[in-house]
This record gives sequence, structure tokens and C-alpha cells, in this order.
Amino acid sequence: MPTVVGVKLGYAGKVLYFDPAGTDPQPGDPVVVSTERGEEFGTVVFGCREVPDEEIVAPLKPVVRIADEVDVRRAQELAAADAEALEIFKQMVEQHGLDMKPVAVETLFDGSKKVFYFVAEERVDFRALVRELASTFKTRVDMRQIGVRDEARIVGGVGHCGQQLCCARMRGDFEPVSIRMAKEQDLPLNPLKISGLCGRLMCCLRYEYDAYKDFKQRAPKCGSIVETPKGPGKVTALNTPKEIVAIKLEDGSELKVPLSAMECEASGGRPCRVRAEALQAPTPSVAPVLEALAAVPSTAGQAEDAASEAEQPPARRKRRRRTATKPEAAAPAPEPPQAETQRPAPRKRRRRKPKGQPNGDKGNTPT
Repeated sequence: MPTVVGVKLGYAGKVLYFDPAGTDPQPGDPVVVSTERGEEFGTVVFGCREVPDEEIVAPLKPVVRIADEVDVRRAQELAAADAEALEIFKQMVEQHGLDMKPVAVETLFDGSKKVFYFVAEERVDFRALVRELASTFKTRVDMRQIGVRDEARIVGGVGHCGQQLCCARMRGDFEPVSIRMAKEQDLPLNPLKISGLCGRLMCCLRYEYDAYKDFKQRAPKCGSIVETPKGPGKVTALNTPKEIVAIKLEDGSELKVPLSAMECEASGGRPCRVRAEALQAPTPSVAPVLEALAAVPSTAGQAEDAASEAEQPPARRKRRRRTATKPEAAAPAPEPPQAETQRPAPRKRRRRKPKGQPNGDKGNTPT
């Protein structure tokens, strides 16, 4: 079996194998390797190890040397120059009016070539742009069209889960992800919840699909009836990460048991059965608690007495309470209730006599 070294390059999608060529790099060491494009700068992921011949797809390229301080400084200078070249690349694309999105610029370690990465939905005629880029940077230019997933891998970011994107953290070949994987994991078929920053289905759906599929093949289906020591019950939910089955009994209570405590047949001829051992909760032993209480030193009683004395009010408060309760005569006498003021009776109105009527009785009229 050949001996290889795993190296991660700048924009490579996965860890590549290289021939140690007499060197012994350790994980984390910077190295300069030879590739089909030229010399490149990378980081060692794992040291020298033997791998089967089937894993070697192409002839192994050698490790040129373990990078020293000069090589590391040059790699940093190239990275800073690539950031400036990306801004120039964006300006030229805008001037030419091309329907493309610049993503990154990579300069090989030996300076023999610059690779320009971009995203475009259709084919783009960039021949004029290539001539202008070559005349500006005075080097060979390689235009590389990539997809949205490769863009997310190069740019990086944080996903819905709050972690680094899977495509940037766990490098490798992109495997197809289908909507069936989301259905198998009982996820809501909402594009906003099952899509990543790239707009495609999240890569983690592929990573967890096998675990969900294996668990559901061994566990009873939701809605099926199972036998328990407390009577028949109905499966209401499945917890795949913990491999726990939730069962609702006839009396309305809920029972959660691990799948390892159930007996199920793949043929489905009879319902699953929960073993009685799964419902026997271990009784807690009180002996260690009693021993711990007996070993408490006697100073605990003194501390309790001190605490009770601290809770009692001081003597001054007692005296004040006595003086306040003794003299009843010293208390001010209640004021006599004030007599209610009587309102004067309302005055009667006099009727006005009509003009021309003399004083006297109402019945006497002038003759």
C-alpha cells in the first residue's frame, strides 16, 4: 500500500493525497506541493499513512518541501494581492456589462497563473475580459465558472443552526440531496427552512438521512398499536437522535421507552411489545443519605442556635412594644361625634297678583 500525506489546498473541495517524497510533515504544518497547475501552498491534515490502492485515483504528486517562514510570508502577500485583484475583477466585469458574479481570485504559489472564479447562470463570452485581465496583471489568466454551492464553500458563512457551513467545514465531493430526505426526517417542507445560504437543499440532510432511515426501519411506525405491561398503547412520536419511542396509553398517560427495550419483528406479523424491565424504575437507596447526615459534626446544632438567636428581635423592640400596650388612658380620647347640621326649610314662593287686581279675597271682584 502506498504511503500518502493528506493536504488541504486553498480552494480545493476535498483533502488531496500527495507523496511525502522523503519528508515527514505533521498535521497543521504548511507545505509546498506540486500539482497539475504548478506549485501550490497548502496545510497538512494528516501525516504519513498507508492507504489502499483503490483510493489512489491519479498518480501521486510529491511534496516539494515543508514551508518555512519565507514561504509563509509569501503566501500571506499573495492572499493580500488576491483581495485587491478581486476588486479590480469586479470593476472590469461591470464595465464590460457581463452577466456574471465574481467570487474569488487565486494566485498560484509560483506566480505563474491567476485563477478567477465566477458564478453565472448561462455561458458568458468573456474573451475581451480575459485580454484586459492579462494585460493588467501581466500573467496567465484562467477563468473558472463554479456553482452556487462552490461559491458558498469559498466564501463561507453561518447556517441556520448557528454553525459554520457544512460545505466549508466538512470538505468533500458534493453528493445529491433530494426532497425525499427531508420527508424521511419529518421536516416541514418549507423552502426557507430546508435550504441553505446557497439556495439549494442543505447538505446536512444528506449526512443525517442514513441515521433516520435505519432507525425508522427498526422502530414501529407512528400511529401503530404496541403492547405494554400497562396495556395496549399507540405510538405518537419518535425521537431519532435518542432512539426513544413515545407511547400513549388508554388511560391518557404517556410512556417513553428506548427502542432497545422493545421487541419488534421486521415482518410485522404481530405488534411490537415493550418488555416489563423497561418500566421498572430503580428505587433510590436512602442508606447513603442517612450515613451522610450522621457524619455531620455537632457544630451544626450550635449554628442552628445562633441562627435562632439572630432571628429573635432585640430587647429595645420588646420594651417599645410593652410601653405601647400598657397605658390605655394615655391614648387620646376619641372626639365626640359632631351633631349633624340641619338644613333650613325651603321658603315658599308667593304668587304674583295680576296687574289691576285689588288686595283682598280672590272671590271679591270690583262692581
